[in-house]
Amino acid sequence: MPEIFSSPSLELLAPAKTAAIGREAILHGADAVYVGGPAFGARDKAGNSISDIAELVRFSHRFHARIFVTLNTILHDAELEAARRLAYDCYEAGVDALIVQDMGLLELDLPPIDLHASTQCDIRTTEKARFLAEVGFSQIVLARELTIKEIAAIRAEVPSNTVIEHFIHGALCVAYSGQCNISHAHTGRSANRGDCSQACRLPYTLQDAQGRVVAYEKHLLSVKDNNQSANLSALIDAGVRSFKIEGRYKEAAYVKNITGYYRRLLDEILTDRPELHASSSGKTKLLFTPETDKTFHRGATDYFSNGRKSDIGAFDTPTFVGLELGTLTKIGDNWFEIETGEVLANGDGLNYMHKREVVGLQANVAELKGKVWRVFPNEPLHTLPGLRIGITINRNRDHAWEKALTKKSAERCIDVTAIFSETEGGFSLALEDADGIRATTHAPFVKQPAKNPTEAENNVREHLARFGNTDFNLTTITFHWSQPWFIPSSLINKLRRDAIELLETSRLNDFIRPMRKAPVDPPAKYPAESLSFLANVYNSAAREFYEKHGVKLIDAAYESHKEPGEVSLMITRHCIRYSLSLCPKQAKGVIGVQGQVRAEPMTMLNGSEKLRLEFDCRACEMHVLGKMKKHVLKSPSPTVVPVTFYPKNIKSSSRV
Repeated sequence: MPEIFSSPSLELLAPAKTAAIGREAILHGADAVYVGGPAFGARDKAGNSISDIAELVRFSHRFHARIFVTLNTILHDAELEAARRLAYDCYEAGVDALIVQDMGLLELDLPPIDLHASTQCDIRTTEKARFLAEVGFSQIVLARELTIKEIAAIRAEVPSNTVIEHFIHGALCVAYSGQCNISHAHTGRSANRGDCSQACRLPYTLQDAQGRVVAYEKHLLSVKDNNQSANLSALIDAGVRSFKIEGRYKEAAYVKNITGYYRRLLDEILTDRPELHASSSGKTKLLFTPETDKTFHRGATDYFSNGRKSDIGAFDTPTFVGLELGTLTKIGDNWFEIETGEVLANGDGLNYMHKREVVGLQANVAELKGKVWRVFPNEPLHTLPGLRIGITINRNRDHAWEKALTKKSAERCIDVTAIFSETEGGFSLALEDADGIRATTHAPFVKQPAKNPTEAENNVREHLARFGNTDFNLTTITFHWSQPWFIPSSLINKLRRDAIELLETSRLNDFIRPMRKAPVDPPAKYPAESLSFLANVYNSAAREFYEKHGVKLIDAAYESHKEPGEVSLMITRHCIRYSLSLCPKQAKGVIGVQGQVRAEPMTMLNGSEKLRLEFDCRACEMHVLGKMKKHVLKSPSPTVVPVTFYPKNIKSSSRV
């Protein structure tokens, strides 16, 4: 596939629950980090103070890495002013961009900060992507469900000054992002406002149109975790320039491991493709070997990148079972033995499957006994259901490996070259980093020929090379002098310290923070004239935005409690019929089966919860339908300032 996007810069974008984790992400190779602010961040338990964010910004800019703050919940009118003030706080803290879902923000008096369109904007069509690029978004996060071919088609139609961002690793929302309201319907907790109850990870019993059980107590909406490591080159060719790792709720070990893993993969690509380069500075040296299977995941899938597959579901369990260790071979009074080629450690987390459930335990003590490991678990054996000889034991917590990640596990340095020169009145030291940024310092000194020329030059080299805990790694020293001179070590050290300090300042001054991209004039026209509740319009500013861009009919967001009847609570490209080999398209051409399989509605049951499934075979999508619970419907919407929406007198659509 030909290169269709001119920018040679690739960005590895890592998540951070805290500023401290963000710092580790930078050290482990991230070119940018996204982090939640004090509010409105779509992860209600992953917020950070402005002062912590400012500190992270200062650290990241040393490497010309960038910090993005998530301001990607939908907002009601009473929150608009607070969101506007937060945008200014972020700008003044040096934040490089805001990740936004609510279009109402674009109608506010914002600082000139760069804006990125969140994945919650549901960007899965060329028309939607182009519109967002034309109203002022410099970077857009495409829907995870897109194929590589679809990504390339969008890239070809979007202005070249718009960066395409795509998720490459981590948990997958089964719904199109921004298109799931199950949590709010059942609990009043809105996913669009950062408080999802994760109904998709629950077990359901599936019934067909006649009430027959098709699947019993399966996690039918739970999908495996995203892993695009095999598709990075293809995604680059398709026009992706920002490679995003999911996980703002994840701990430091996950961020270190996964960031380091993708840093290595991207660096290999950069070596093979010199026309490309990383968007930040410095080389990362990992002090451990990244392994994606060592940290939480539900199995791996590249989802729809290369077309629809039937094995994307994590139907048996939504938890992390880890890697297979071996077989249980013997059971004692308070121990059992495992035949495995792996090394176990005290504190390892182990598990096994019993009646569709994962049974977990901890190895209080693990002892090597010849060729087997004897494990003394933290639970009495009689309390562990299904524990028997012959079962497979997995490890989902490698205590020794995780302990190593609690220590220093990466270094990041920027290569510099040095030129040591004699001047008319003394000496100078010039440093130039890998980005071509220079810093030169001078020191007056009365020159005296060295008694031992070789020793004098070696002394200068030794003291200039002491870059210690700085951000720099000295690669070469060149001497510009007529002869070796006697130079006190104190003078050499001062030249080095002053040059490093000046280079650090020069690097910060050289870093240019991108400003907000101007929208096109006249205003771009939105690709539809009507919007359903799925457009998540929750405030008057958002309504004004869409009106300005040609939308005539606008329904209120689901959180406004204007939809009491059955509606599509979730739209997803994941199809349960397909995963269970019940898709009419799968039966096409199969003798004796063709024409017998129809995409009739099905029902999912979880306790008293009932969700109806409808299948849009033309779009190859599944709709999960249901009603808002009465107690949720009767509860007051958090909207304080009343918003007037147009009545629904024509069919609405928010497909684009």
